[in-house]
Order: sequence, then C-alpha cells, then structure tokens
Amino acid sequence: MMPIFLNPKETIEKLTFLKKEMVALDVGSGSGGFTLPLASKLENGKVYALDIKEEALSALRSKLDSSKIYNVELLLADIEKGVKIGDSKIDFVLLANILFEINDRRKVLEEIKRVLKEEGHLLIIDWKKFDNMGPKEKVISKEEIIKLADEFNLSLEKDLDLGNYHFALIFKK
Repeated sequence: MMPIFLNPKETIEKLTFLKKEMVALDVGSGSGGFTLPLASKLENGKVYALDIKEEALSALRSKLDSSKIYNVELLLADIEKGVKIGDSKIDFVLLANILFEINDRRKVLEEIKRVLKEEGHLLIIDWKKFDNMGPKEKVISKEEIIKLADEFNLSLEKDLDLGNYHFALIFKK
C-alpha cells in the first residue's frame, strides 16, 4: 500500500465549519499549497497569506494571477513579531508545517488568539516523528501542542488523520 501524504485540497474539504464568506489567515503560506484551495473554498471571503519570505509570496502572487484568484492578500511578516491585522478579525487560522520551526511558540499562539474571532478555529498541521521524513530536530508532538493551546484557552475540537506523515488538530477560541 502506498503511503498517504498530505493533500491540502482534501484537508480543506474536511473542514466542515468553513463557510464561503469567512476570513482566514494562512501563517507560513509559502507559495500557496494551502492558500489556493482555501481561497477557492472561501470564495466570498478573504485569505491573508502570511510568510516571512518575499520569494515565496512572489511565487504565490504568480499562481494567484494565473488562476485568477482575487480574494487573497499577501502579508510579508514574521508572525513572532506580530501581524497588522486587527483584534478579532479572523474566522480561521491555519498553521501548516511551521510550528516546529517557530522559536517563540507562545508568542505565536498569543498573536493568533488576538486576531481570532470568538468561536474562531485554528488548524495546526505538523509532522509526525520519522527517521526518514520531515524535520529531525524540532518535532513537536500533539501532546505539546494541546498543552500549549490549553494555556491560551483554545479548546481541542478534533484530531484529524492526515495520512502517514502528518497530524492535524482543530482548536476553537
């Protein structure tokens, strides 16, 4: 049997709480693996694609232009230093494969909680621990994430199975 790898489009489709008019923040959007399917799902809403690398956002801009997707705003920023989004403006925040790279995880969750609306959702996707795939050093476990989210009163709603290499946790503010 072939190993199942992360599929952003299928993952977004599993999120039944998403409504087409919602506003989302894709933290660490890169060149848009999750941003593009999220923007399609939120056709009457908006997606903020945030990344620390200008090159990644430039690549995403090209994909958005060629796909004629107009509901995405690119943000060049470091989530650890804060984002220029007002309090309680975001319905859904996505952190896909980046929490393991972040130095100050508490600062990041504090910022996410600030921008999330009441009843807003946070999806954290990260790597399972493997010797041959993913990050070797800074892997963060589900248990560590749940404990950290609990410190910010973010309640675990669901644990999603995303195949052989990734886990996903959905939290609600």
